[in-house]
Amino acid sequence: MGKQNSEHSTQDLFEAIKKGDHPSWNWFIQAMPEKDAEKYRYDVFDLTKVWSHKDYPLIPVGKITLNRNPSNYHAETEQSAFSPSHLVPGIEPSMDKMLQGRMLNYPDTHRHRLGKNYEQIPINCPYRARMGNYNQRDGTMVVNGGGDQFPTNYEPNSAGGPVEDKSYAWSKQTVSGDIARYPHQHPNTNFEQPRELFNRVFSEQDRVDVINNISGPLSQCRQDIKDRYCALLMKVDTRYGTEVAKKVGAKLQQAKL
Repeated sequence: MGKQNSEHSTQDLFEAIKKGDHPSWNWFIQAMPEKDAEKYRYDVFDLTKVWSHKDYPLIPVGKITLNRNPSNYHAETEQSAFSPSHLVPGIEPSMDKMLQGRMLNYPDTHRHRLGKNYEQIPINCPYRARMGNYNQRDGTMVVNGGGDQFPTNYEPNSAGGPVEDKSYAWSKQTVSGDIARYPHQHPNTNFEQPRELFNRVFSEQDRVDVINNISGPLSQCRQDIKDRYCALLMKVDTRYGTEVAKKVGAKLQQAKL
């Protein structure tokens, strides 16, 4: 399919929406009290882990539905700018290092791609804000007029300009301890979630598929890589490692991690 039409997924989505078959997704979140995070069995910001649904069940928030196609693809899609730093009052960022990096880098990319005034572009403008809540003045790609519309864009000022509303300030967070590079502190949990995925989430067909999908590329690797990789799979599940090893000719007893 991809060789015949590189945009087959976009076309399928467009045609489904056009005929009224509107795709939708249920939206859930997980919430953990800060005190729980301090003593949870692994680092809650570890990107290789998910929070157990037993410990913290999914909380339904709403449903996202795509109910129309863009009338102007460039204006409504190519110029859209999403960022985790676009937060509403009451929602604040955590200390997740990946999140913190993206809060900086995403808007920086938007400024490079769309210009410094990208938030004034209608598709990125807060709903019904009417372009009147910005303190950015002039510069390239101005959409809201600039000039006398915003005579002052700094604080403090004596011209009736913007004043910080401290009620929107983010909460303080107390931290302690030394900042340094440390080895991973939760080695015993590395294989717990892959094991759950393989044994409890995957269907039998999923297990067969993942074994076959891994075995194909792995069979082209050096013998020592095959051995070590399959030894890792054995730590996830015996069947997982054994069947992949059989398909690629790995020698489990010789593997050194």
